[in-house]
Amino acid sequence: MITDDIREELYSLRDIEYRDFQSGLIPNVSKDYFIGVRTPELKTLAKKLSKREDVAVFLGELPHSSFDENQLHAFIISEMKDYDRCIYEVDKFLPYVDNWATCDQMTPKSFKKHKGELLQKVDEWINSDKTYTVRFAIKMLMSHFLDEDFDKKYLTKVASVRSEEYYINMMIAWYFATALAKQYKETVAFIEKKKLDKWTHNKAIQKAIESRRITPEQKDYLRGLKV
Repeated sequence: MITDDIREELYSLRDIEYRDFQSGLIPNVSKDYFIGVRTPELKTLAKKLSKREDVAVFLGELPHSSFDENQLHAFIISEMKDYDRCIYEVDKFLPYVDNWATCDQMTPKSFKKHKGELLQKVDEWINSDKTYTVRFAIKMLMSHFLDEDFDKKYLTKVASVRSEEYYINMMIAWYFATALAKQYKETVAFIEKKKLDKWTHNKAIQKAIESRRITPEQKDYLRGLKV
């Protein structure tokens, strides 16, 4: 079966030192959950598997037994060119995403040409009770709607999210720091009016100040807006 083949190949690519390093970056997941396959090798494997007709069998076997299988799953989804199939697989997979890395590294290529439909899904995901589904929604707004498709209403959408979850609040801060770099005038107004909770407000400013895309003058001004 394809899943047995995949597991055999993943273990053949195992790097124990990398597993230990990687597990340290994702403390909410047990070290035993990691195999230790490096990301470039997972992406190469995903491209190969995405051409197999039976890959749907692997995608349907949820939950997976390892972090690496989840990563592989995310990379296979990212390769899908058919938007409807991709959305179907994303919706099926998101409830099983249990860490920031798998969430953030799932970047479906088909989304770029279907932004209108994607916004409808973002509205659904951002209201989820699942931590990484909400994080994924904000990540999609950050990835696809801060350039030519930007609208300040998306800032309002993200600012309205309230959560006790660290990984949601970190994504909100990351989103606003990126928005400050790309759409400074509209975004700084949200910071001035303190539309975010205190921790996220200060973290967004910190991340913006660390960015090379923010001017020294803007950084000085932002420092004065810390709470």
